[in-house]
Amino acid sequence: MAKGASISGFPEWLPSERVVEQRVIDTLRRVFELNGFIGIETRAVEQGSSLLKKGETSKEIYLLSRLQEVGQENDTPVEDRLGLHFDLTVPLSRYVVEHSGDLAFPFKRWQIQKVWRGERPQEGRFREFVQADIDVIGQGDLPDHYEVELPLVMVSALERLREFGLPKATVHANNRKLSEGFYRGLGLTDIEGVLREIDKLDKIGADEVAKLLVEGCGASEAQARACLELADLTAADGAELSAKFDALCEAHGIASDSDAYALARQGLDTLAMIVDEAARIRPGSVIADLKIARGLDYYTGSVYETFLDGASALGSICSGGRYDNLASQGNRKYPGVGLSIGLSRLVSYMLHTAGAHASRVSPAAVLVAVWNEEDRPASNLIANALRERGIAADVAPTAAKLGKQIKYADKLGIPYVWFPADKADENAHDEVKNIVTGEQTQADAQSWEPDTLVARQTVEIKGVEEA
Repeated sequence: MAKGASISGFPEWLPSERVVEQRVIDTLRRVFELNGFIGIETRAVEQGSSLLKKGETSKEIYLLSRLQEVGQENDTPVEDRLGLHFDLTVPLSRYVVEHSGDLAFPFKRWQIQKVWRGERPQEGRFREFVQADIDVIGQGDLPDHYEVELPLVMVSALERLREFGLPKATVHANNRKLSEGFYRGLGLTDIEGVLREIDKLDKIGADEVAKLLVEGCGASEAQARACLELADLTAADGAELSAKFDALCEAHGIASDSDAYALARQGLDTLAMIVDEAARIRPGSVIADLKIARGLDYYTGSVYETFLDGASALGSICSGGRYDNLASQGNRKYPGVGLSIGLSRLVSYMLHTAGAHASRVSPAAVLVAVWNEEDRPASNLIANALRERGIAADVAPTAAKLGKQIKYADKLGIPYVWFPADKADENAHDEVKNIVTGEQTQADAQSWEPDTLVARQTVEIKGVEEA
């Protein structure tokens, strides 16, 4: 392939950048497992019938075709074709139904895997990217307390990533029942349409959203403005949220004894519980934000978006919600709640904005030199002895001049070069050189220990100079 023939939206990290990504993955996994989540991996493809009914993302699905079938795809309905999954929630719902007899419920799972979406690539947005998800799936029912526990787990995980340059994260929560009840109380019927348009507020602004509500959702000017008033409602705690919502309903003639208000009240009570309980456990980590809607159709209750302080251009980096009807088997339903981190977006931010970088490219702490190719077996034995003791080691690729071998180690950031003893001299000893400090000492592969700080491959942060 010609040099530079890259494909937009399909990132390939350099080795040092991959180190940062892997540290992020390892950190998230540790936090998830500390909270009792179980790791799984699902297949990359799903039936089109499963993917096409999940909201606006359906337009971005990549469908698969075998080479010999190209040009004949129209003979097969889209619903019967295979497509690459665009998130990890739809595959999870299918996985849970298929393996329900083997799982313990509530089923708490973490999953870190690639997904694909055919959207327009831009900084921080890719067509192929990694997501990191946690979900809890119930069998028949699922207690509301998971709707506060999961966002707190995500906040805890994101807090651990601050050492890699990530700013403080805050979860913004809403509840679809609250929004739907209010919209129905106003007399609106295209609830999914209203939710999708409200979800665009941060991108296009209130005036444009109002126009879309009128033109596409059958709202009057007054109804559109009422929807925006709800989206603009803020509160410090559950009690204030309840008082402000009741005042808004009274202002727009939504009776407290109506079915619409009862539905809204269900959502309001859950949202108040989330905000108050989160404030008790981790103050300031979760706030009520009634403009959060989420564009995917399968959410039925709480919805979440997560934002980083001082990084508004990045948008939401972690989102999710409650879904009661996504997975079912006969009369049995598997309600769930989950959140998903756009991991590739975070890594891009860390690399290009926060200045996260690997302390060295190679994970090896030691490069064992090779005097000549006949002595390579001896160098391999030294490297294996170090590895058995948990010290990452590599062997020089060729028996080049010693200066070239040291230069090779330096280019990879390997801090130590090991010099095997001269076989011809029975009094000679192995020696190891710290090429950072220049210090060189005698060493034995069975007992030598590297400096713990120098030996570790780490992720560091440095300031990025402004252009």
